[in-house]
Amino acid sequence: MGTNIHIEVPDEEQYERLKRVKNEHGLTWRGMLIHAADDLETPTGE
Repeated sequence: MGTNIHIEVPDEEQYERLKRVKNEHGLTWRGMLIHAADDLETPTGE
């Protein structure tokens, strides 16, 4: 069993942007979150 993460996005335009990017890259919400975490952990310039 996994752990749930609940994120509120109060701005509809922000939600639509996130959803569009997710879909354009063929990601799930989980995949998008992990991808963002990986990018944040990668040193700049690599």
